[in-house]
Amino acid sequence: MDYFLNENQEEIRALARRIAQEKVKPVAAKYDREGTFPWDLVEEFSKAGFFSVYIPEEYGGSGGGVLDLVIVTEELSRICGGIALAVAATALGTFPILLSGNAEQKARYLPDLVTGRKLAGFGLTEPEAGSDAGSIRTRAVRKGDRYILNGLKHFITNGSVAKIYTVIASTDPERGTRGATAFIVEDGTPGFSYGKIEDKLGIRASKTSELVFEDCEVPVENRLGREGQGFIVAMRTLDRSRPGVAAQALGIAQGAYDLALDYTTKRQQFGKSVSSFQAVQFMLADMATQIEAARALIYSVARMVDNGMERIAKESSMCKIVASDTAMKVTTDAVQLFGGYGYMRDYPIEKFMRDAKITQIYEGTNQILRSVIGRNIIKEIASG
Repeated sequence: MDYFLNENQEEIRALARRIAQEKVKPVAAKYDREGTFPWDLVEEFSKAGFFSVYIPEEYGGSGGGVLDLVIVTEELSRICGGIALAVAATALGTFPILLSGNAEQKARYLPDLVTGRKLAGFGLTEPEAGSDAGSIRTRAVRKGDRYILNGLKHFITNGSVAKIYTVIASTDPERGTRGATAFIVEDGTPGFSYGKIEDKLGIRASKTSELVFEDCEVPVENRLGREGQGFIVAMRTLDRSRPGVAAQALGIAQGAYDLALDYTTKRQQFGKSVSSFQAVQFMLADMATQIEAARALIYSVARMVDNGMERIAKESSMCKIVASDTAMKVTTDAVQLFGGYGYMRDYPIEKFMRDAKITQIYEGTNQILRSVIGRNIIKEIASG
């Protein structure tokens, strides 16, 4: 389908697709097996300007928006959803600074993030606070011109490789979500260290770790917004980052479909190609339709964000649910179409199935997001 991308977006898509094919594809399996972070590809992405596509020109970016980020993420994920996270997860850690940072904070941190010299991460999830973000236990106590942070964040994408983190901590535990505050914490800050590096089912080329805070001193000037605004900062961030997760899922689904279509066209059974059987054609038809429907919704929501829409929790949740459920369905069907070969590590398709699963889980499980959508529907009815 034609989504009426502008000339710059068409060029971004072509560049991302070329780099994905030429640079990512030859090493994707290697990074998946080893579970190592692709620093050489980060350099390629930096040269291509992928870290700058969604950042305004006044901060050194290319002046695009979330749709531009979606396009890059989709194309990279079409080859490897884990490697694509170097860009997408940095965007997640950068959005709080873009949305809630003051002029000084933006001037200090965005130049390195725009160029990819430094990666970013987003620290919200804790062992006892996943879907229930209001139960965070990481504590921030102000002492003079500093906050003292103590606590643990886990399952943090880009953890241990990022240099800049936006961290949500409680400054007033009795107030629940209204007592949360957002901070910028830099790698190397005394009292800040990394804990367990996770060994994951999929997206193995992306690092996921714990962030440990032990009497970590963070300057007051590193606070994002006022005290008590941390939950708002986090929710505004996630509303704008979920199209990126959706794009990751979309790319994974598209990549799996591409492989399945190629395989079934070439695979011969009973003297003809597997794709000539009606049962297989129906599966391919459903896969293609579901992918295109997800893409249409994602691009539409991304444009809503870029046009300045503020209340988009419902729509951003919808696109993440549709895309991630599609990715899981399409990759599972793709493995089925490969038959026994699909189950073997010698073929790339099983990796797509492993990578797809996380998109239904992080940045809000699909079950939680259905609750978000439901609440917003009821609010809309109540408000007339």
